Amino acid sequence: MIERTFVAIKPDGVQRGLVGEIIKRLENVGLKIIGMKMMWIDKEFAKKHYTEDIAKRRGEHVREMLLDYITEGPIIVMAWEGIHAIDVVRKLVGPTEPKSALPGTIRGDFTHVSFTHADAQKKSIKNVIHASGDGKDAKYELNLWFSPLELHTYRTVHEAHVM
Repeated sequence: MIERTFVAIKPDGVQRGLVGEIIKRLENVGLKIIGMKMMWIDKEFAKKHYTEDIAKRRGEHVREMLLDYITEGPIIVMAWEGIHAIDVVRKLVGPTEPKSALPGTIRGDFTHVSFTHADAQKKSIKNVIHASGDGKDAKYELNLWFSPLELHTYRTVHEAHVM
């Protein structure tokens, strides 16, 4: 099943120079970039990404911290395509809480902070990357961040092995 998914390298990932490493990991499993750009978004646009649903699930204070975090510097946003792309990317990224992320995942290798620590510091947890949680999120996020003209179709050498 060929899927498309959304990935954002958050400001801390950009500032730490992890962009190339993250792209490499996603490409190494056979996924392909079909759209990519660097942006520095404002809080109004960030609210479209971190919708009020987050406030309902995790509290308005968490949403406010996420809004501050994603707007503190430039981010790299990407559209990826591949077989079971959503699940594959989520597996490579690791759980949202870095402390729980296994070594070998992006968050497990580059972050380590717990929710408890971040809450005590009254800061958003710096976890380097965002990836769509499911098909519904992927569709919403891809449409939010990319116009149809910014998404491209092409064949990679990996596709010869799986198609």
